[in-house]
Amino acid sequence: MALGALLGSALLAVPVAAHATTAAPASAPAPASASVPASVAAAAATGLDDPAKKDIAMQIVSSAENSSLNWKAQYKYIEDIDDGRGYTAGIIGFCSGTGDMLDLVEYYTQVKPGNVLAKYLPALRKVDGSDSHAGLDPNFTKDWAKAAQDGEFRKAQDHERDRVYFNPAVGQGKSDGVGTLGQFIYYDAIVMHGDGGDSTSFRNIRKRALSKAKPPAQGGNETTWLNAFLDARVWAMKQEEAHSDTSRVDTAQRVFLKKGNLNLNTPLDWKVYGDSFHIG
Repeated sequence: MALGALLGSALLAVPVAAHATTAAPASAPAPASASVPASVAAAAATGLDDPAKKDIAMQIVSSAENSSLNWKAQYKYIEDIDDGRGYTAGIIGFCSGTGDMLDLVEYYTQVKPGNVLAKYLPALRKVDGSDSHAGLDPNFTKDWAKAAQDGEFRKAQDHERDRVYFNPAVGQGKSDGVGTLGQFIYYDAIVMHGDGGDSTSFRNIRKRALSKAKPPAQGGNETTWLNAFLDARVWAMKQEEAHSDTSRVDTAQRVFLKKGNLNLNTPLDWKVYGDSFHIG
């Protein structure tokens, strides 16, 4: 969840999200040009960035990250889930060991200097890239929960989620000519794996898929492409023990894809780690 994210007993048992190494934040690809096929233009017209669809996306991710559809309750979440990334916190699992938590607190401090988390910036810079809590304990978790009561901090989490994960995923999805489901599949992948240079990052999952199929923007079939992408995603997940349970793909995203629900229309029924979820 961005490296693991939020609460839920199931997640405590199965550390899930965890952005892979965070390199420079992914930038959204250029939008498809006016000369692209009609199917691509249609994908550009609507998609996961529709507010209702975005809320559905957040609920589905939260089902995996927190065993809960109530993603808005997760701004205050913070925990070390023992996945080697230090503290995991917030609505998509910002991690002290992967840089995105540092980016978040730096941004929050820009918009609200002197906030309760600002004093931890030196420590966050030092622990970046490790699972260390040095300089954060014993009060960082309490102060994070306190910060989550501030509307500016919640807005900051939304801002960084969109800048680093959501917008790049949706932008790449529209550029590839995939619809709302495909954009969600991209988003869930970038939340877990990040978009760094390692072999399991979002960009390299996509590159691996390209060796098997073509996205619609390149003349490929959308369902075939998304299956290839999910195959590559499952491979990436199995490279790390913390991500080896692939049910968020097998009994969730593939369920939607097999039903041909490329627009991610409700009702939706899926399972993650054995738990059943429904959005009517």
